Amino acid sequence: MEVAIGDTGTGIPEEIRSRIYEPFFTTKEVGRGTGQGLAIAHQIVVGKHGGQLTCDSTVGVGTTFHIRVPVKLAPQAAAASESDHE
Repeated sequence: MEVAIGDTGTGIPEEIRSRIYEPFFTTKEVGRGTGQGLAIAHQIVVGKHGGQLTCDSTVGVGTTFHIRVPVKLAPQAAAASESDHE
């Protein structure tokens, strides 16, 4: 399953993109953010659920985050899904 969340903001410059999931990393001025949001999201999506959290960003255009999590069907649902494709 994938969820995409995007904006039309200022975008994330290439030179800091590799750091956005680091705990306490923020581009905001002192007192305006903890730098924990994306670090926690990454920990949950990737660490706890074995998914992926990626972003596409263009400076001046905006950013889209893609959240992908594996979906494990119950045995009955998996069997029904397989028979639907036969």
